[in-house]
Amino acid sequence: MTTREELRNRGDAIRKKTREMGNDADTAPGYQRMVSEALYGGIWARDALPLEDRYLCVLSALMLQQNAPQLRRHVIGALEVGLSARTILEIFIQCGLYGGFPTAENAMSIAHEVFAEEGADVETEQDGDETLEAFSEMGHEMMARLHGERGTQGYANPENETTSGLYTMAIQYGYGWLWHRAGLDTRQRMLCAVASFTVLRLDSQVRKFARSALNIGLSKEEVVEAIMQTAPYGGFPPALNALAALDEILP
Repeated sequence: MTTREELRNRGDAIRKKTREMGNDADTAPGYQRMVSEALYGGIWARDALPLEDRYLCVLSALMLQQNAPQLRRHVIGALEVGLSARTILEIFIQCGLYGGFPTAENAMSIAHEVFAEEGADVETEQDGDETLEAFSEMGHEMMARLHGERGTQGYANPENETTSGLYTMAIQYGYGWLWHRAGLDTRQRMLCAVASFTVLRLDSQVRKFARSALNIGLSKEEVVEAIMQTAPYGGFPPALNALAALDEILP
């Protein structure tokens, strides 16, 4: 059985690597020891996801929770483990689709402050000139790849007059524009999505996207880890509810 000392050693090693160690005073007796043991040693140190993937989930959760000081610290950590400035910005754009673009803009402003302080270059690119028809085609192709026949059910049903106006835009600019952008690949965007829906307590979307995650090559273990990684930042109850939802749909 793992001991508390072993958990603490694992956790402290990750905190040092990501420049998280010593950022906080021990605001309550024993609190920082718990952070090292339970959060970093118990969750961050698990094998099923590398640190780079765990940062996708953490930055998604912190952005959506609007926890600015912690977000700033973890942007630094994400840079330390090798995520590019562009990748970090793409995380926020992806999650803006789920939690609101004003929240994404606030997170990107914080990130740019950190980039300037850390000397991190931000990749630029020329915006494309695709038509809405092209975005629609790209969006439908991505939906089919991710969701299969589930991509046209429920609110996504094209015959649903109530939702079709808004969902048409989601197809064009969500699945068509956003999911095809550089900076994050499809697998990484899926991890952001699963983490986002967990923190936002959207269990129906967790169920939908967890199944879609398997369609693009993620394992059940990786989906479980993405959800678990959000627990310290979005709360253990939402993460546990999302994990319970997985048992209903994944073998």
